[in-house]
Amino acid sequence: MNDTTDMLGRGALLGLALVVGAVAGWALFVRFPADLADLLGVLLLLATLGVAVRIAGNVAAAKFPAYNVAQVAVEGAITRDGDGGPVPSSPTTPGADEIVQQIERADEDPNADALVVKLNTPGGAVVPSDDIRLAAERFDGPTVAYATDTCASGGYWIASACDELWARRGSIVGSIGVRGSRFTATDLLDRVGVSYEQLTAGEFKEAGVPFTDLDDEEREYLQGLIDGYYDEFVERVAAGRDLDPEFVRSTEAKVYLGEEAHELGLIDEIGTREDVEARLEDRLDAEVAIEEFEPSEGPLGRLRGGATAMAYAFGSGIADAVDGDADFRL
Repeated sequence: MNDTTDMLGRGALLGLALVVGAVAGWALFVRFPADLADLLGVLLLLATLGVAVRIAGNVAAAKFPAYNVAQVAVEGAITRDGDGGPVPSSPTTPGADEIVQQIERADEDPNADALVVKLNTPGGAVVPSDDIRLAAERFDGPTVAYATDTCASGGYWIASACDELWARRGSIVGSIGVRGSRFTATDLLDRVGVSYEQLTAGEFKEAGVPFTDLDDEEREYLQGLIDGYYDEFVERVAAGRDLDPEFVRSTEAKVYLGEEAHELGLIDEIGTREDVEARLEDRLDAEVAIEEFEPSEGPLGRLRGGATAMAYAFGSGIADAVDGDADFRL
């Protein structure tokens, strides 16, 4: 259906609901109960009209949707819900589980014929990034990834699952690599006269903890994990973007501005949001209206979000200093 037909359909449903509601309210509350005061009858009539309009609005939204494309945003660092470590991640960023839920909801929505994945992220945790990638890959319909400021690392991992990747000329794209980080506190412990001892079973159980120095075997072991993630990253990008794996490796995790990324084949097109909409109109052969799917929060969720914002403002600057175990991120 086109926009004009949808508008006429919604208007007809609402008009019919008003007429039916007015007649029913008048008959039930004004005409027949002669002993009711006129004012009470009018009030009940208005209440009936309100209920009728609300029901008709819900029916109209289902029958004549105002959108045919869903958009889900991935913004900020990519983390798992509730496992951002001792200091929470940015309070404005939904967790990966929430983003996956929105993509799945869009996939189940009969009105959503296509999906736009809006990306503005420097990357994040490996498995949460892959969860979002898999959800985008499962979407039954055209999928377009659109990079605004940054589509790096885990963001590019996600984009590799989409049919097309668009970016702006000034977008930062790439960083196809994996990092593992740890800090060492052995010198500090020596200076304050504190010793560390931990009883474990398994030779590499404590590999990467900050209170001991890495020996060669532990370093090789941890590097092997990073290399394994990197091999998978290269394979995903090469398959999803139809690129030579050796070329992907040759980028050496560098980032590129949109123009160069386009020349290298790391993105499909350079354009604005309007250009993306025009492409989707060609693919769907219909006018495009985009609805942004967002996590719904109740009062408790909003209260928790406020508390998280305060904690983030206090603790974001010391996050790396208190997270001692080796940390693998895209």
